[in-house]
Amino acid sequence: MKKVAKGIGKFFLWLLVTIIGIAAILAVVISTIVNGPSAEAKSLFVKTMLETGNMKWAVGVFMSDDEISEILSQNSMGTFDKEPDTGLIEIPVDDPTIDPNEITIEKIQGDNFTATMMIVNDPSRVFVGTTYPWTKYGQELDKIVNNYGATAGINGGLYYSAANEGGRPYGPVVSQGEIQNMSNLGMAGLVLIGMTYDNKLDIVDIAGCSDSQIRQIIADHGIRDAVTFQDEEVDSNNHFVKLIINGEKRVLNGMGSGANPRTAIGQTKDGRMLLLVTTGRGANGQLGATASDLIEIMASYGAVNAANLDGGSSTSMYYNGQWLQNSVTFYYANTSWRLPDAVLVR
Repeated sequence: MKKVAKGIGKFFLWLLVTIIGIAAILAVVISTIVNGPSAEAKSLFVKTMLETGNMKWAVGVFMSDDEISEILSQNSMGTFDKEPDTGLIEIPVDDPTIDPNEITIEKIQGDNFTATMMIVNDPSRVFVGTTYPWTKYGQELDKIVNNYGATAGINGGLYYSAANEGGRPYGPVVSQGEIQNMSNLGMAGLVLIGMTYDNKLDIVDIAGCSDSQIRQIIADHGIRDAVTFQDEEVDSNNHFVKLIINGEKRVLNGMGSGANPRTAIGQTKDGRMLLLVTTGRGANGQLGATASDLIEIMASYGAVNAANLDGGSSTSMYYNGQWLQNSVTFYYANTSWRLPDAVLVR
C-alpha cells in the first residue's frame, strides 16, 4: 500500500513540475512576443488572444490597459453599415450547365491556416438545424446533421459555450420558418445571418432592437432560417460579422483581426452557397485565419455577400458521414463542441 501511495505521489509531483515547466515556457514565449521588436507580432498576439473564449486574461497579464487600447484602435474592423441588396442575386432556373445536386469541396492553403470550402449549387438546400427545445447541453455537429437527415453542416451562431454545455443560443434563431429563440440578453452588436424564402443570404443588423422589432424584421425580410453573431470590438468579445456586402469588401484598420479558426458563409451572384472553415490555434502548427483572409477567400470565389460566423473552438465541418474539420481543442479533436444550432445542407 505504501508503494502504491509513493508511486501516486511521484506521479503528481511529476505532473506538477511538468505543468509549471509548460507555464514557464509559455510565459517566456509571450513575454518575448510582447516585448520583442516586432510590432506586428505584438498586435497579432493581442487581437488573437482577445478573440478566444478562455485566454483573454493572457493579454492583461503582460500588457497595460492603455497598451491594449492603443493596439485595438490601430487594428480594427472598419464600420460597415451596408445591408445586402438581395436583388443582386439571380438564381438560375433550369440551367442545364448547373447541377443542383452538386456539392464541391476544395482545399485552400493559407500562410497560417488550411481552409475547406464547400460550394453548394442549390441554395434552397441550406437551412438551420437546431437542438430545440433547448436543454442544458447541445449536440455535436455530426449528431445535428444526422438528426435532420442532412448531408453536411457547419457550426452556426453565438451560444453559451462554457464547460462545453452548448445548449443555449444567444440572439434570434430561426429554423425552417419557426422562430425558436428570440432573447438577445441585451448583447451589443448583434447581426442576423440567414436565408430568405427566395433562397438568398441576408445579413441584417439587429443591434438595439426589441423582440417585437426583430420579429418584424424577420417577417419583412422573409427570413426562413437564421442564426445570430456579434459585431463588436471590446476586450470581452472582439467579434465581427460582415465581410462582403453587395460585392464591396469591408475596409480594415491595420490588421483588422487576430488569427484564429474561422467559420464563414457567403453567396455568389448565381446563388451558389459558400461554406468555409479554417484551421488554427496550433492545430497542424497553424495559427489561423484573419478577417482579411476570409474576405480575400470569399472574394476570390465570387461572393456578393459574406459573413463571419462563430469560430475558434466551435469551428467544424461535417460532410457525407466524415469530419472535414474537427474542433481544434485537443480533447475534442475527433468531434466538435456541443452546439445549439448549425447551418446544414439537405
